[in-house]
Amino acid sequence: MNTKREIKQLLREDYPYLLSRVTQLPNFMEIIGDIPSETNKFLCVVGSRHHSQYGRDVCEKLIAGLSCYPIVIVSGLANGIDSIAHESALRANLPTIAFPGTGLSENILGQARNYNLGKRIVESGGALISPFKRNQNGDDWTYPVRNRIMAGISHATLIIEAGEKSGTLLTANDAAKFNRDLLVVPGSIFSPLSKGANNLLREGGIAVTSSEEIIEALGLELIDDNVKETDTNQSLFKKTYSKDEENIIEELEVPMSRDELIEKINMPAGYLNALLIELELKEIIVEREGLLMVNL
Repeated sequence: MNTKREIKQLLREDYPYLLSRVTQLPNFMEIIGDIPSETNKFLCVVGSRHHSQYGRDVCEKLIAGLSCYPIVIVSGLANGIDSIAHESALRANLPTIAFPGTGLSENILGQARNYNLGKRIVESGGALISPFKRNQNGDDWTYPVRNRIMAGISHATLIIEAGEKSGTLLTANDAAKFNRDLLVVPGSIFSPLSKGANNLLREGGIAVTSSEEIIEALGLELIDDNVKETDTNQSLFKKTYSKDEENIIEELEVPMSRDELIEKINMPAGYLNALLIELELKEIIVEREGLLMVNL
C-alpha cells in the first residue's frame, strides 16, 4: 500500500490497555500507521454490508455529530456500514482505525474494493491493523477473529442495521462478553435488516437515536454549541486531528516559512503539503507574507 508507511509489528506490550485485557490474543499484530492516543474514546461501528439508505443516513449523521470530540472510530473496512463509518469519520476529522480481516501485504490489500479508503485512513493519521499473516486472504474464520479484536479495543460498540443472522451480531456478542457498552440504533419493524439489531435492544442493548446519546454513553461532556463557535482558540484543542496534523499545528504556533516547516518536521514534502492544503481549506492555518501560522 503506497501510503509512505511501512508494515510494522505491534507488540503485545504495546497493545492499548482495553485490548490488553482481552485473552487469547497473538503476541503481536501487524500495523500500517499509528494507533491514536488512548486519551481518546474508541467507538466500534459495525452493521450490515447490504445496508439500506436509512442505515447510510443514520451512520453518516451520528458520526458527523461526534466531530470536535476525542473519539476514534473503529471498524472493519468492509463494504457497507464499515466503509461508511470510516468515510464519515474522515469527513468529520475524527481519527479512525481499520481491521481488514486479511493480512496487510500490498498484493492482498490491493485486491480489496476499499483499498483507496485504507490508504486515506493511514494518511489521515489512523491505522490498518491485522492479527493475521501478511498474505492471509479473508476467510470465514478471519472475520470473527478481527471482530473480537475490534470489540476488545473499543470502549463501546455501535450497531447500525443487522439482520437476524448477521455477522455483526458476533461483534455485539463480543462487546457484551467484554462488558463494554452495546449501543444499538433502532430500526424499522418492517425491515429484515433491522431484525437482529432490534433483538439486541430486547436483550439489553442501549438504544441510541442521536450523537449526543453516544457522547454521553462514552462518558464525555457535551460541548456547548456557542463555545464551539465563539472560542476559536480553545476549539483547536477540542477538535480531533490526526497525529500529523496536530504536529503541524503545534509547530506553527511560531510562524515560519513552508521550507522551514519541511526542514523541521520529519514528513515527506508531498505528504506535508497535502496536509497543509487541508488545514488551509479548513481555515485552521493561514499563510501571510510567506509565513504559515495558526489562524487565531
